[in-house]
Amino acid sequence: MTGPALQRDVIVCCGAGGVGKTTVSAALGLALASRGEDVVVVTIDPARRLAAALGMHELGDDPQEVSPDAIARAELGPGGGRMWALQLDSKATFDRLVARHAPTEEARERIMANRIYQHMSGAVAGAQEYMAVERLFELREDGRFARIVLDTPPAGNALDFLDAPERMTRFIEGRALRTMLGPAAGAGRLGWRALHAGTAAAMSLLERLTGAQLLRDIADFLRGFDGMYAGVAERAKAVEALLRSDATGFLVVTAPEPEPVREAVMLGRRLSDEEYHLDGVVLNRMHALPASGLGAAAALAAALGGPADDPDGLAARACAALEDARRIALRDLDLRETVAARVAAPLTEVPAMADEPVEVAGIAGIARALAG
Repeated sequence: MTGPALQRDVIVCCGAGGVGKTTVSAALGLALASRGEDVVVVTIDPARRLAAALGMHELGDDPQEVSPDAIARAELGPGGGRMWALQLDSKATFDRLVARHAPTEEARERIMANRIYQHMSGAVAGAQEYMAVERLFELREDGRFARIVLDTPPAGNALDFLDAPERMTRFIEGRALRTMLGPAAGAGRLGWRALHAGTAAAMSLLERLTGAQLLRDIADFLRGFDGMYAGVAERAKAVEALLRSDATGFLVVTAPEPEPVREAVMLGRRLSDEEYHLDGVVLNRMHALPASGLGAAAALAAALGGPADDPDGLAARACAALEDARRIALRDLDLRETVAARVAAPLTEVPAMADEPVEVAGIAGIARALAG
């Protein structure tokens, strides 16, 4: 991996779900700590074995230090650095956002106790993506960590990550809910009384369909956020500014499969078009061509003899396996060329491993591949 990819204060690993972003993020953190840096890795949902390999248990929202022995066992450098990891808790991050911007203590408590907030704060579109970068911003302000590596959520569309700040400000503003409720929500308690001023039959039907308490909760939810919009919008702008600053670089992580590659190309182009710092593309789980070349299957069959010498069909099965390996490797090469031709960024390959890299040795192997 060349250029400023490993020099930024903040490294954002983004891409489709299932391509290995979490493991790549852990490998980057391990590499940075091994060369003497203090780094924190924000993970989304690490495998239990991955956390255990790094000497951590019960990862939560607070940074937990990785065992120094795990860093030493990686044998990636002289050491001297420290590494922390945390698992993103979107709800806890959202709660802190509310606590920071609620105009009064009473408003904060009302929002926290509201059933609509409790259900929506972790499920609203873009919430997890935004809370990931909000948590990144908190850690940046914390000042304890020289470097931050962010493993972004596995969104249905990798581009959702870039839209998250705008979605969050729309959510806090409550435009969609206000539209749904009409004048009742916008007019506060007076509007609520006006809603009840309709015919008894119509109101009875509305309460049976939705529950009057639900409507009250929604109206109270919107009132609770009054006065917060400006503060949250300003915070979203600060988060956006950090993502665009020279301190932050993006790595698009993908795998040699058609859909992840398609999303990687779209994401890479958008990052470049919108002038984020796209520092590279990591093509994970690449399969190498069999070392014996394209004629290996015929040579293997000849070496193992014919059916009389091989009653169990070992030669046929070995040739089939070799042909499958060749086909997969050629597919991977085609997809690599697609990425290289369509995304203007350095491309780093990480080889496919026989086992899921959730031990220190496997993570260190990925770190070495990233370092070239």
